[in-house]
Amino acid sequence: MRILRFAGGQPRTDTLSPIGSTDHGLCAKGRRVRLRHGGAPVGEDPELTGGRIAGLVERIKTETPLAVTLSLGERDDEELIAWRRAGADRYLLRFETSNRILYERIHPPRERARKGDGQECPSRPDRLTILATLRRLGYEVGSGVMIGIPGQTYDDLAGDIELFARLALDMIGVGPYLRHPHTPLADREAWPEAPDGQQVPASEEMTYKVIALARLVCPRTNIPATTALATLNREQGRELGLVRGANVVMPNLTPPEYRALYEIYPTKPALRKPDRHVIIV
Repeated sequence: MRILRFAGGQPRTDTLSPIGSTDHGLCAKGRRVRLRHGGAPVGEDPELTGGRIAGLVERIKTETPLAVTLSLGERDDEELIAWRRAGADRYLLRFETSNRILYERIHPPRERARKGDGQECPSRPDRLTILATLRRLGYEVGSGVMIGIPGQTYDDLAGDIELFARLALDMIGVGPYLRHPHTPLADREAWPEAPDGQQVPASEEMTYKVIALARLVCPRTNIPATTALATLNREQGRELGLVRGANVVMPNLTPPEYRALYEIYPTKPALRKPDRHVIIV
């Protein structure tokens, strides 16, 4: 998984088995706790083909009343169209940072896909272009940024918040960048912080400030209190996010035996036990 290589976690072929094999049980569990929305944030994985995801979306929409949110990274227009026709309601794609130089630095190069005849496919458009395509296709569109990326300045973060308003997003996801020891950005010498006191801290307080500012510029947008907040403050992280501008909680219904395969940052909460926030939905 290309994104997981930088965000955390390891490429594992056994991560594929939960997709499809446990979806019926998860949907049933969601109905029991009266959830209205279901999300599939699985990263950019070439094994998750357009047809496979379309079939999964169709099954969820047929068997449940859930709205479906997908987060599968940068995908071709044909796949986005097929998933929308299958019933997908929302798509989450973070633009990560509005600073193009910083984005290019932290973003791993895309492996160029090949057609059946061995010819390389054209490179895909950038994320802002994809967000515009999602809007045109009728998706509710979500995006967001990471707070405290090595090299991110306060001016960068101000630009991110201004971009939230210009994009008129339906959902904004923000959270602290927590370095994972198994990723390139764990090397602090290779990935230094911004100089002269300009580095944005990946702190709980800064995350709350960005949530509050995002709420001011986008008063009607859904803003989740993320699990990363619960990593920084296990007792009250998500609850404090809710009183500082967030309005959504996203409980983790993934079976415990699969959660460790999606450890995008160290000490992620509820990796091997039920998510206590299910009880407040």
